[in-house]
Order: sequence, then C-alpha cells, then structure tokens
Amino acid sequence: MTQREQVGAIRERGRAQVLIIGGGINGIATFRDLALQGVDVLLVERGDFASGASSASSHMIHGGIRYLENGEFRLVKESVQERNGLLKTAPHYVKPLRTTIPIFSTFSGILTAPLRFLTHRSGPPVERGAALIKAGLVLYDAFSGAGRVAPRHAFHGRRKSLRQLPALNPDLKYTATYFDASMHDPERLALDVLLDGEAEGGRAVNYVEAVGRSADGVRLRDTLTGDEFSVAAEVVVNASGPWTDLTNSALGTDTRFMGGTKGSHIVLDHPELLAATGGREIFFENSDGRIVLIYPLKGRVMVGTTDVDADPREPVVCTEAEVDYFFDLIRIVFPAIAVDRSQIVYRFAGIRPLPRHDDMAPGFVSRDYRIVVDHPLHPRAGGSVPLVSLVGGKWTTFRALGEHLASTVLGLLGLERVESTVGRVIGGGRDYPRAPSDQAAWRRLHLGEDSPRTRLLLTRYGTRAREVGAFLAEAPDEPLLGDELTTRELEWMVRHEHVARLADVVLRRTDLAFTGRADDETLERLADALGGLLGWTEDERGAELAAVRERVEAPVTA
Repeated sequence: MTQREQVGAIRERGRAQVLIIGGGINGIATFRDLALQGVDVLLVERGDFASGASSASSHMIHGGIRYLENGEFRLVKESVQERNGLLKTAPHYVKPLRTTIPIFSTFSGILTAPLRFLTHRSGPPVERGAALIKAGLVLYDAFSGAGRVAPRHAFHGRRKSLRQLPALNPDLKYTATYFDASMHDPERLALDVLLDGEAEGGRAVNYVEAVGRSADGVRLRDTLTGDEFSVAAEVVVNASGPWTDLTNSALGTDTRFMGGTKGSHIVLDHPELLAATGGREIFFENSDGRIVLIYPLKGRVMVGTTDVDADPREPVVCTEAEVDYFFDLIRIVFPAIAVDRSQIVYRFAGIRPLPRHDDMAPGFVSRDYRIVVDHPLHPRAGGSVPLVSLVGGKWTTFRALGEHLASTVLGLLGLERVESTVGRVIGGGRDYPRAPSDQAAWRRLHLGEDSPRTRLLLTRYGTRAREVGAFLAEAPDEPLLGDELTTRELEWMVRHEHVARLADVVLRRTDLAFTGRADDETLERLADALGGLLGWTEDERGAELAAVRERVEAPVTA
C-alpha cells in the first residue's frame, strides 16, 4: 500500500482509539509504546516524520551535564539511564562519544554558581572554572554509576592536554574528558522507532495536518492533495512540539504552554579542523556563558548551537550573525585554524519544544517535560474526548517520555500496560554486529559481499539491511548515485519508508544534504527517479527541486 493509499484507508475508516498529532521523536515513541499495548493508534504528521525540532538536534544522546546547574537532577538521572540504554538498544545509530572540555581558569564561577542555581537568572557571564567543572563531573559520574557503560571523567593539565590535542588554544590550563553518546542519523533512528510501531499494528502517515474539529472528530488535511476528512478518537494526543499551542488553537482550545528557543548549527568540510578534534567532541563555554560544541561527524565538523527566543509561527534559519558567533568560537578553541564561509556545506536551525519561560534566561529554561490532560473536544458517549498535551521533551529521553505519555493515555482508556519498552532493541539494532570483523562477516553472510555498497547499507539500516538487500535482489537494480543510492533502494524508501517528497530523501533518509553532497546534478537525478516512482508532473518535479534547492543552498539572513 502506498502512502496516499494509506491516507485513503484512514479516511474511509474514520476512527482510532488514539490519535497522535505530531511525528517528532516523542510522538513516535508514544506511538510505538501504544501499539505494543495493542491500542488502535493513529499518528499524523503535517510534514515528514522527524522533520521539525527532531531534525535540528545536536546529534547527541547525552546525560545533560549542564542541567545539574539548573537543579534538574531527576532529568539528569533519567537522561543518563536512557543514554546507557540506547547504547545497547540502538547500537547501529548511537555510539560512545568522547567529549573534551577546554578550561581556562581554576576557580571562576565558584561564588556565582549557587546564585545561578537558586535564581535561574543568567546575570553577567562568568566562566566556569576547573573547580566548578570538576564538581559537576563528579556528580555526573555518580548519576552514571548503576549500569555504567563508559569510563569516568579524567582531568589533565595543560602539558598533557596539548600533547593529546596540539591545536587547542595554548592558553588553556586544563582539559576535562568524559563520555556521552553520538547519534549519527537522528531522522533514521526516529524512522526505525516508527517502523517498529507499525509492525505492531499502529498506523502512521506523514503530510497530514490537523486543521480543526467537527462533529465527527478531528479534521485532517492531506497537505499533498488538499483533501480533508475527519477522524474520531477516544483520546487525542498533541505531541506537536514547539507548535503545541498552535495545534491546540486549531482544535478550539487556547493554551499558552510553549516558549521554545532557536538553536542553529553549521557543518564544515574542513579537514584541518576535523583532524584537530582528534575524533572528540569539543564542549566549550563561550564568553556569554553559552555552552557550545565542535563535533566531528561523518567526515565533517558540526558547530553549534545557539539559544535565543523564537516564534513557532515563523520559519527559523541560521543567520549570518550566528555564523559569526560560531567562527568566533572556533578561533577561541583552535586559534591557529582559519575558517571561512566557503567551508560551510550545510546549516540548519530548529525550535526547541521548551515550556513558556517569560523573563527566565533561555539557557535556564527546563529541558524536562510535563503532560497536561484536558477534556475540551467534541462529545462522545459517556463524556468528552480527552486532549493530552505534551509540553517539552528531548531526544535522549524519548523512550521514557513515550512510556510515561502512553501510560497516561492507557489510564484514560481504562487499559493496563502489557509490554515494556525498557531494554527493547530498536529496528536495525537487533542482532547488530559491533566489532568490525563481525560486521564484515555479517555483510558477507546476509548481503553476499563485503564492499563499500554493503557497508553503506549496514550503516544506513542496521540489520534491516537484510530485508533491503533481499528487495534489491528481486529485480534489476541500477546505480543512481554510485554506491550512495540505487534505483531499487529509492523504490524501497518509497514503498517502506513513507517517502513522498524529494526533501525526504535528501535531508532525512540519506545524509546527502548534511555532508554537502546535494549538488545540482545529484538533485536532478534524484528528482527524475523519484518523480517516475511517484508520478510527478513536470511542474511538480520543478516545485520539488526548487524546495530542496532553497533548503540546501538558501542564503542566510542577517
């Protein structure tokens, strides 16, 4: 069944036990959890899955060491536990990440930290010195104690630090190194969770937007065709992230839950900077008190992030001022390495789904989540339909959040939990071979050879590559972009991964945009092949190309 055929089947049926609005990672995690309980759950997403806040992350699964300063100990404990869990349940996408903090003072911040902790006001920027960072890392290690999967932190003086990372600023006094986890392909990880939910009977469609309500239920619009229809549900879950208040407004409920902030990143093709990181993430405090990062990823270097108030009604972009901010940061950490705009291959920005925070400094806004239950929707037998709004949430804790939100929904339905997601392996992480020699053997056994092409398939799909490989072998297959993509694999993405637009492939099913390989020739080839599979007219093909070109090549604004 094609994606639009699925929409037609949903329209014809016109009901579900639970309707989830929002296909970011938290909506998807809740979808999987409810499907595992045998609930008839339908998820709709107005764009592509994981195309909003979930696509604009720093590609980390982390325990949130800086949340300790906010006093969010519950969140840090949960985050560390979930990070440890994902290293085991999603080993195809989540990997250990060595992180190093360059430190330029010893005692700075000791006196102001308690005031920041108590008031959550930023005040004048004050550098965090070695003593304060040491205290934080000791506490962080304590949270990592049970189920530890990484070494404890280590402190080094200037001489040893520069011996390990010689391009670092020679004015530093210490470095501190600890381990978190990287998330190489966040959009694909989200898709894997979604596919697991579908395998348990859940229904999910992208490019379907909740636009209102009627006597028959929630009014939905297929954004690709313009068709509208209604779906009745016993519970409606609003998991639309930064747009939660806007979704509630469309449903006839006025809320003021959200106060998201914008975070931007740039990606550089810069071999010298890549080598200077030594394969580590460099986690650094800028002079304004903002924690930023320089992160080697996919043969490129990602630099981020900012934290400024944003309006979810407006598009967000990485501005020229933010690029200057990132370049200043690089010069502080690696003063001998030159950077310029010609080395930027990709830039992106998103809005964090943070709670409303009024005059609180953005960096101190809670990264925790809460669940709000109201009963404002259209009547049904025995009462009104509960509307459950998710406020907040972050990538690292998606499993625990999904469990919590699903349990709330189960309570509203009067149902008991029958399955747990704790320790449940995700998609292509099942039986994933971890050692390089085991991976080579797996490729030879399941994909017929160990080659650059099969290595890419295992990286992209995890052990789902076995099913992909079988599909590729069923009919003639031709290279479309060399080893990167073939005609049959693109067809797989259309049939099994909800691909409906060119951007879905360029931005989320592959890393072509992220790594700066989405040049015009590549886009033209993809548009021709995808247009043939989806039956695009010439005008539709042109519109798809224009939309992606704007996304990957758009000039930034001041």
